[in-house]
Amino acid sequence: MGEIATFIVVGFLAQMIDGTLGMAYGLSATTFMLSAGVSPAVASASVHAAEVITTGFSGLAHWNAGNVNGYLVKRLILPGMIGAATGAYILASIPGERIKPFVAAYLALMGIYIVIKGVRRMVEHKEVRSHLIPLGLGGGFLDAVGGGGWGPIVVSNLVARGNHPRYSIGSVNFAEFFVSAAASAAFMVTIGLSFWNAILGLAIGGAIAAPIAAHFTKRVPTRTLMVIVGVLIVALSARTLYMVMK
Repeated sequence: MGEIATFIVVGFLAQMIDGTLGMAYGLSATTFMLSAGVSPAVASASVHAAEVITTGFSGLAHWNAGNVNGYLVKRLILPGMIGAATGAYILASIPGERIKPFVAAYLALMGIYIVIKGVRRMVEHKEVRSHLIPLGLGGGFLDAVGGGGWGPIVVSNLVARGNHPRYSIGSVNFAEFFVSAAASAAFMVTIGLSFWNAILGLAIGGAIAAPIAAHFTKRVPTRTLMVIVGVLIVALSARTLYMVMK
């Protein structure tokens, strides 16, 4: 019960960040699990299984809050699912210890990228309608391989190109349900699901936080939170790299 309670807290905090910023549930939860010594494949599989629940709640909450752009969702779902399933298959076929430092380095780079996005000024808003298919493919693939990355890659790309943060976050969260389901299905077929305490705890914590975070999307300044989560991910990833290489 103590282990489940820990993962409930991790899932709640990760979903509060993800639901508010459109990113970092997978990165935060996977980074925590890697720092605790869990293999990359098991960590990513567990996080994506939990995300099927949390993203379902989050997507509905953002839909009810009016944060979802239907055009973006339609263009991102299928490429994201294909990319996620492919990434999960590749990760499952690579020995965990061999890929672990590369995954930690990837997560650290994503953390740095989040910090950079947090300190940069927002550009003028416009609706992004081009290059969404390759964006979905790349985001889904790296999300499965790294245990997170769909939000940082897709939301950051959309916002950097001028799409309104509110609709970027809501639409990407809505589409993430389908991306997580595809990745989780691929992991179940290849390596199975075993870390049920983590899955249950992350799912419960994320489900509790989802409606709260969707409500905050309209109100909470995102730049400070982006810097905080970016620094946290970089710090935990650096610890993982240190533990692997010492």
